[in-house]
Amino acid sequence: MSWRVRVVHSTGYSYSAPVVQSFNEVRLTPRGDHRQEVVVNRVETTPATRAYRYTDYWRNTVTSFDLHAPHTELKIVGSSVVETAAAGDPVTTATWNRLRSEDVIDRYTEYLEATSTVPRHRELAAVARELRRGASPADAVLNVANWVHEHLTYQSGRTSVRSSAVDAWQAKEGVCQDFAHLSLLLLRAIGIPARYVSGYLHTNPDGEVRETVKGESHAWVEAWTGGWWGYDPTNAIPVGHRHVWVALGRDYSDVAPLKGIYSGGAASALEVDVEITRLA
Repeated sequence: MSWRVRVVHSTGYSYSAPVVQSFNEVRLTPRGDHRQEVVVNRVETTPATRAYRYTDYWRNTVTSFDLHAPHTELKIVGSSVVETAAAGDPVTTATWNRLRSEDVIDRYTEYLEATSTVPRHRELAAVARELRRGASPADAVLNVANWVHEHLTYQSGRTSVRSSAVDAWQAKEGVCQDFAHLSLLLLRAIGIPARYVSGYLHTNPDGEVRETVKGESHAWVEAWTGGWWGYDPTNAIPVGHRHVWVALGRDYSDVAPLKGIYSGGAASALEVDVEITRLA
């Protein structure tokens, strides 16, 4: 099954006093691969700016722009149309011995190392080893993702973008970012290269053509077990035609939709709106 999907991601700021300088970068351009084709994408700002694009270290498309005229509001809209398909079955060719080999560790070391939001943790590493016991690497990925799904409750407001996987585990609650971070911690603890993927999810599995749903940015994980493949621990489902992927990295900090610095009044409001429409 394949879908054609339109995503409109709007972010708005207002400031208590005029901002006189603003430097920003956004990651709102979906990536293309064997599962997803980008038909069209544009990023627009109000006030209008002259933007340029580049590809970052993780091969994500970044739109960068700056503003030097005083402004009290800033709105950024990323609009995309993509064609998506099911990702296929998990890759199962790698053995545990293969994952321990020097060439795999050297090639994927960045997806095996700890970060500030995906730290090492002795107790969770023990949980990961139990989930690995008697399983193949691909099955261990499913065990980990399903364990996270069972042990975290989806609840916004309990964590922030700076929260770590351990914070979410201790709270037993979090959002998709936390489900992904905790899955990454467990997978890396048992030597499976794993990366964070940001994107969107059409929330209705039976979505009708022209149906628009409200949503938010979504996140899931990809694991390397002989090849990269994705799984969504928040919903305990394989990545498929309802998922639109935008960026990947070690954790959320590598793929944040918007980063920037500015000089001026404090930001007094932040409005984020995501609309996802199935076109075909």
